[in-house]
Amino acid sequence: MWIPVYTIFSRVHSDRNVYPSAGVLFVHVLEREYFKGEFPPYPKPGEISNDPITFNTNLMGYPDRPGWLRYIQRTPYSDGVLYGSPTAENVGKPTVIEITAYNRRTFETARHNLIINIMSAEDFPLPYQAEFFIKNMNVEEMLASEVLGDFLGAVKNVWQPERLNAINITSALDRGGRVPLPINDMKEGVYVMVGADVPFSSCLREVENPQNQLRCSQEMEPVITCDKKFRTQFYIDWCKISLVDKTKQVSTYQEVIRGEGILPDGGEYKPPSDSLKSRDYYTDFLITLAVPSAVALVLFLILAYIMCCRREGVEKRNMQTPDIQLVHHSAIQKSTKELRDMSKNREIAWPLSTLPVFHPVTGEIIPPLHADNYESTNMPLMQTQQNLPHQTQIPQQQTTGKWYP
Repeated sequence: MWIPVYTIFSRVHSDRNVYPSAGVLFVHVLEREYFKGEFPPYPKPGEISNDPITFNTNLMGYPDRPGWLRYIQRTPYSDGVLYGSPTAENVGKPTVIEITAYNRRTFETARHNLIINIMSAEDFPLPYQAEFFIKNMNVEEMLASEVLGDFLGAVKNVWQPERLNAINITSALDRGGRVPLPINDMKEGVYVMVGADVPFSSCLREVENPQNQLRCSQEMEPVITCDKKFRTQFYIDWCKISLVDKTKQVSTYQEVIRGEGILPDGGEYKPPSDSLKSRDYYTDFLITLAVPSAVALVLFLILAYIMCCRREGVEKRNMQTPDIQLVHHSAIQKSTKELRDMSKNREIAWPLSTLPVFHPVTGEIIPPLHADNYESTNMPLMQTQQNLPHQTQIPQQQTTGKWYP
């Protein structure tokens, strides 16, 4: 059984070279103890320093790490871990990772380089690969050498291969999983991919039978005979296990059949030559400007004719209107004009329309009173019987029963 490559920074303050193999899990631990002595104030002999330290890792000359390399540090008081599975494309190319440590108490920094020299593997890739989902582990817990060694030992007991490698480890959060609630010590879960040189055992293929597939579709736990070999330490979700047989994989290349939606091959693009004839846009400009202007002018003339030349006039209107309607309209205009004049000057004489016309007793016509005979400001709206001339006295009944003229 091949174990993953584990490296730790040495106490010598220099660049570190590591030699992982392509297709095999690579794990590099960034120990806080290694960087503590580089931050002032330097601890005295026997004194324990527990400053919070965080790490930043990136490919030299770039803001981030290579795509195959991941980094995790749960808290500033825990070690950081670089892990991933190197690809065959990077074989023979030194990968320089800049590691910058930050002391969160003193704000001091320290930088070192990690040179990753990826080596080729003779049996890369292994033909049979299985991916397990472990529910009771976080990725940093699974990356510990003793925990991963225990898991590979359990897989070897079930699979019985000659060669067994840990290919990759991925957190469930990187696969779209949800952050677990902080209750009952719930874990994020981790995917572990292993490879072997022999076909899958019957125990691993039990998840593919129809009964277990039906139980998985109903969100029930399938019945796996070898689950007890993992259950003591690892809770595996057998419904999420993935078995890949690379010996049966066919090429995914398909010949392109031209049809709807696929344009025919038109050859290489040929840009136009520089010897193009000049084009005169003066005529196009005149047409674009003259036609809308002419249409707007015609519409303006039609509107002006309708508004100015087709008016009937007041005389024609009066000739076509009945006389009684004109008299009524004239009376309304006179009353309106009189009211407006009164609102301008309230000291003028009272209007004739407010004076009494008939005697209330005799019924005789009373000539209108002139404004000079009385004071207009004290004149009531309707004259009382005492103010009327030729008034006939009406006897009034008293309480004593006597009448007075």
